[in-house]
Amino acid sequence: MSSHHFVKEQQEPALVILDLQDFSWERLSGLLEWVPTVLVAEEAVDQVLSWGIKIDVIISSERFRNKNTQLMEEQYPLRFLVSQSGEHLKEALYYLLASDHKAAHLIGFSRQDSKQLDEFLDKMDLTLFDEGRKYYPVQGRSFKKWFPATTVEIFGPNGLPVQIRNSEMDMILPLEFVTQIELPEGFTEFSAATLIWIGEEV
Repeated sequence: MSSHHFVKEQQEPALVILDLQDFSWERLSGLLEWVPTVLVAEEAVDQVLSWGIKIDVIISSERFRNKNTQLMEEQYPLRFLVSQSGEHLKEALYYLLASDHKAAHLIGFSRQDSKQLDEFLDKMDLTLFDEGRKYYPVQGRSFKKWFPATTVEIFGPNGLPVQIRNSEMDMILPLEFVTQIELPEGFTEFSAATLIWIGEEV
């Protein structure tokens, strides 16, 4: 049986595309391998369609929907999710929660706006792709992971003490909003009293 079987049963992280500026087809194609549910904000629809990607939901204004009803036939089955608030990301995440998705990859959302995600983090696994890194949340506990020799970025409240332990260090570092740290190959453990985001190069 081919490993590229069709999934769409909400096991795979949905893909929420708000903007594709500085995001290449090569990076995006890896996230599409298992046929996730794809939600696209109206600003990114033309670029997504030009890459031949099947869209499941377009988050848009009523005006955009009314001007682009032909897409419902061209991309069938396609839904328009009309955002009255203009907060496309929140509308997308509410939609995913209502349709029983447990995880989402977010493209075109700045890590600097990550506070907007707080209300969703206990309900879904969210990963942000921003400026060449993928960021995932670590909430108020220890987190241990194997890394290659690399530089990670830790993002969180200014001054928050974060303990970092691996084969070469055991230190407590106060965050400076965004802190970069070089890690040796092997396991590193992070501990913090409140939410932090860890960004790995992709």
